[in-house]
Amino acid sequence: MKERVITGVILVGLLLVVGLINNPYLVKFVIVLIAIASMYEARKLFGIEKDVFYFLGVLSFFSIFINPLFIGIVGVLSIAGFIAFYQKDITLISLAFYPFLPLMILSELYVKTGVGVIGWLILIIALTDSFAYFIGKNFAKKFIPQGFSITSPNKSWEGVIGGVVIATIFGSIVGLVFFNFLNSFLIVFGVSISSVFGDLFESFLKRRAGVKDSGNILPGHGGVLDRIDGYLFAAPLMWAIIQAIG
Repeated sequence: MKERVITGVILVGLLLVVGLINNPYLVKFVIVLIAIASMYEARKLFGIEKDVFYFLGVLSFFSIFINPLFIGIVGVLSIAGFIAFYQKDITLISLAFYPFLPLMILSELYVKTGVGVIGWLILIIALTDSFAYFIGKNFAKKFIPQGFSITSPNKSWEGVIGGVVIATIFGSIVGLVFFNFLNSFLIVFGVSISSVFGDLFESFLKRRAGVKDSGNILPGHGGVLDRIDGYLFAAPLMWAIIQAIG
């Protein structure tokens, strides 16, 4: 537990420093580092070749200077073309869709909306995770007997619903800084729910690969992918909703 707390404090401190400096090149560089680390872990979970990882890793650096969404689309199309041209296994495209493209969209979300909205995103997911854990720990299966999903036996409906509800209430209030209440509510509600399924999807990958954590680079926390799984679903959805509402 002590190791977990220390790692958590260091990560939060680093994020705060990067956010306060708020230099576009620095923020995008940090996202690139996260992308490379998480792709390295995801490659093992998918069980695919290193060549795809190397290509997407190099390509991700271009997102520091070029539109990140463009880089994300180029990455997906390039891998798809490679698969078709050489008749490779279709699973090679997995890494391009997860986590490469979502992290490029996260970078694009920062470019289009600024560090404040990224901070809002972090807050929503933190509230969802924290209250889901607290409520689940104290009220799991007291109202709904079956668990949330067989993919993640420790998740309860009480925890998930409680986490989403509380995150939506407080997140919507904070979101008034950026949007009117209705739009803020829609964004927060969507982001909160999607983060739950982002976590669930990574749990599925780990269960499929027969591992407890995606890696061990973060003492007490596992791998990078273990820390950002919720964001890989939530960030693209937040970007899409913001685009839809203008």
